Amino acid sequence: MGKRSNIKKNLKLVKQIISYFLFIIFFSFSSVKAEVVKKLNISGNKRISTETIKIYGEIQLNKNYNEQNINDILNNLYSTEFFEDIQIKIENNTLLIKIKEYPTINQLILIGEQSKKIKDQIKKIIFSKKNKSFIKSKLSKDIDLIKKLYSSLGYNNSEAIPKTKDIGDNNIDLIIEVKKGEVTKISSIKFIGDKKIRDKRLRDVIASEEDKFWKFLSKNTKFNENLVSLDKRLLTNYYKSKGFYDVKINSSSGEIKKDGNINLIYSIDAGKRYTITKISTNTDKVFDSKIFFPMEKYYKEYIGNYYSPFFVTELLDEIDQLISNNNLQFVEHNVEEIPSNDTIEIKINIFESEKVLVERIDVLGNNVTDERVIRSALLIDEGDPFTKVKLDKSIANLKAKRLFSTVKENLKEGSKKNLKKIEIEVEEQPTGEISAGAGVGTSGGSFAFNISENNWLGEGKIIAFNADIDEESISGEFNYTNPDYNFSGNSVNYFLGSSSNDKPNQGYENTVISTGANTSFEQYKNIFMNLGLSASYDDLRTTNNASANLKKQDGEFSELLGSYGFRYDGRDRTFQPTSGHVVSFNQDLPIYADKNYISNSIRYSKYNTISEDMIAATKLSISTINGFEDDVRLSKRRKISSKRLRGFESGKIGPKDGDDFIGGNYAVTLNFEASLPNILPEASRADFSTFLDFGNLWGVDYDSSIDDSNKIRSSAGVAINWSSPIGPMTFTLAQDLAKADTDVTQSFNFSLGTTF
Repeated sequence: MGKRSNIKKNLKLVKQIISYFLFIIFFSFSSVKAEVVKKLNISGNKRISTETIKIYGEIQLNKNYNEQNINDILNNLYSTEFFEDIQIKIENNTLLIKIKEYPTINQLILIGEQSKKIKDQIKKIIFSKKNKSFIKSKLSKDIDLIKKLYSSLGYNNSEAIPKTKDIGDNNIDLIIEVKKGEVTKISSIKFIGDKKIRDKRLRDVIASEEDKFWKFLSKNTKFNENLVSLDKRLLTNYYKSKGFYDVKINSSSGEIKKDGNINLIYSIDAGKRYTITKISTNTDKVFDSKIFFPMEKYYKEYIGNYYSPFFVTELLDEIDQLISNNNLQFVEHNVEEIPSNDTIEIKINIFESEKVLVERIDVLGNNVTDERVIRSALLIDEGDPFTKVKLDKSIANLKAKRLFSTVKENLKEGSKKNLKKIEIEVEEQPTGEISAGAGVGTSGGSFAFNISENNWLGEGKIIAFNADIDEESISGEFNYTNPDYNFSGNSVNYFLGSSSNDKPNQGYENTVISTGANTSFEQYKNIFMNLGLSASYDDLRTTNNASANLKKQDGEFSELLGSYGFRYDGRDRTFQPTSGHVVSFNQDLPIYADKNYISNSIRYSKYNTISEDMIAATKLSISTINGFEDDVRLSKRRKISSKRLRGFESGKIGPKDGDDFIGGNYAVTLNFEASLPNILPEASRADFSTFLDFGNLWGVDYDSSIDDSNKIRSSAGVAINWSSPIGPMTFTLAQDLAKADTDVTQSFNFSLGTTF
């Protein structure tokens, strides 16, 4: 009993001692918590005023301050990035703050780079800037950003060496010496392994380009690792779109030549080609499965086709549309792709997601681009139900703007369990473009020039100037485009243009000045509407040897036109499509005109992959113009180009007045083409195609005696597109099958030229 009693006493004593110390500790902290700050004493500041520090720190006098309050002051002040060190304590009701300011960058000096444009780019992307704090911890990141910039410009092993010069009063000059390194050009691009697709097609897919003299303005002829990584992704996506589900781009290597340039080599294992055998939808019980019954008809269209991730994306887009139309919320979906031998089954699972809302969206990395431009591309907003589907599409929308080299999303937990915070981090890229083109052929020479900025004032707006010169005309146009007017998703374009034309074979010359505006918007998936308003002045003069009827066309003409139209684009891709179709209709209506008329145009193109060795295309073009009372003036009449009716010279078919081809009121062309990509040896680097063209041009207002043959013209022939050592060349050999007596035929045509 005695021992037990002693143990109890000892335990009681221990408890008392612990309680005493806890009381002392509590009293000590509580004394801090209870201390009232009546005075403020700040020392060490030279550049930042005491009042500014007080505001930044959110410091108030006659307020109780505890440790949490002091930590808040520290966090507030450090977040300004003005201060290198901060010490805070409270003595005798006085808040004592001792600070050490970061040095201020008086001048940012770049050595070793002569280009003002690149210097401006460097100054834009790095943290260290004139009149800002010099923070050593961020300088290393700045150096990495500079190296990355030069790498994207094709310079390898570049260096950026920083130095500082103390100029007194806590100010420094930051000097960065740039050593660009060597430019490595891509001499050749080769593809090895089980590639199953011709090199020519693969070169069209990748971003890297072989160094040719006509590509002297292209930056993609310079070797850099970032571009190689992009190439591998592009190759992978292309192979998968052709059904090669298991494709592997095993490696990329380079053979350094004696001249310091590189032979770029990609090793490819295409693997088997998969056919889609089954597509099904598995729906969560909480949803009415009947909602998704319409998908069955879409599934039938894809069964039996080679697998393509684009097919899956199209199906998911249709499902998302059904979800939206039925106002379903908190819905997610995923895709199971089950390969077996050379077939693949696709399962689309639709299920109820966690009921989570978006608390906040933060945008990071946009130094130039207005935040509103980024937010307007998002399909999800603060307060909306969170869905991964909408977030992924939002990221895709941002990438499609071509303003950013990278776009990333980071999901973070919100202030409550059912809330999410989204960080959208972008990395801006140069948005200025310059291109030129030149050509020569049997029809004469031509030159084209274009310069544009695709992120004007950081608002995602586009300004562009282009000029075209050929044997008969010179023209130029300035365009200003807002692709997302008032953040509505609608595109608005304003233009101002001028042209001077000399048409000796058509009996006139003229000068035109025009201006206007138009808008385009997607009314439904892949269906776009457009509206326009334009004004023009046309000074038209006929040639001396023109007929009396044509001389009546002399004069100055002013007009104000309204236009509208639509376009549906269901092609698999805009460049070298292999399936799908595109159709458009446009109409011009005069609001005011010296000579009133109405014009219409219809375009239709259909593409089909017949086999691995043949891609077929059908193209129809219908264009009409009709005067209300007067004749349609010469400069407005319809013509048919030799590109649409091969075997005939441009503008030299149809109605004539004496020796002049005056055009017609109605123009129709129909083209059947078959591309045979594998008929020529791969080493030739050429594509072969055959064609059958039909066309007609007719209709004259003022004199029925003028030759106005309704005879349908037709031609057949072959074309070869060759990537020659001196530039891309196109050879066309055509034989007219039916023509009018007055037509001028052209059995052979070639063109040489490129854009760069």
